[in-house]
Parts: sequence; structure tokens; C-alpha cells
Amino acid sequence: MHDSLTNDEYDALEQIRSGPKSQRPSACVARNAKRLSGLKFVEYAKDGRCTLTEKGKQTLFVKSCIEGLRAVSIDPLAVLHTDVALFLGKKGHIMPKIDGEGFDITQRGRESLADIDATGAQ
Repeated sequence: MHDSLTNDEYDALEQIRSGPKSQRPSACVARNAKRLSGLKFVEYAKDGRCTLTEKGKQTLFVKSCIEGLRAVSIDPLAVLHTDVALFLGKKGHIMPKIDGEGFDITQRGRESLADIDATGAQ
């Protein structure tokens, strides 16, 4: 089965991660929960609520890293979540600017973005 997700499915994962705002799931979550469950991104708790699986958490983290890398490629002063900045730095995709705030994208980071764009990944 193909695991690529639509923007609507990513939105549903984000809503599930942030927790329910009411007893009923949002229309977005309700519309996507069955497919996301089948792909093992979410699971149903005993009380009927959807929760993220480890695969779902990793998928959202990877998406955040890609978005962070894109943001730094456009604006070196882009604000990144601490865990995203730490991960991208450890992997050699970005490095802190020597002369101030922000990050520089490395050659490895540019190559990774080019690969992502070539494969059509989010």
C-alpha cells in the first residue's frame, strides 16, 4: 500500500497530536482516521479516541524537518523548533551562523532538498 499522505491527512495527524478540542473529532480527523489507521499512523484507544503511533509521530517529525530545511534555505533567520534544529544540525544539513543568529544551509542540506524535490516528497 502506498504511504504518501495528502495535506488533509497531515492536517488530521496534526490535530490528533495536539489533542481533541471537544469530545467529537473534527471533520478532518473523522474523514481521514480510517485510512490513517490502516496505514498504522494512528490507533484507536479503548475510549474510542485516535492517538498517534510511533510511525505517525516520526512522519510528523520528518515533515517538520523538511519544512525547517526549506525555511532556512529561504530565510537564514527562520525560527526552528529546538528538536528540528538539533536534528538538522547533527545530520549536517544546517549550521549556526558564525556572526550572529540564524542558520546556514550546508551543501549536504541543499543536496537533500534537491533529492526531496526530485522525488516529490513533502
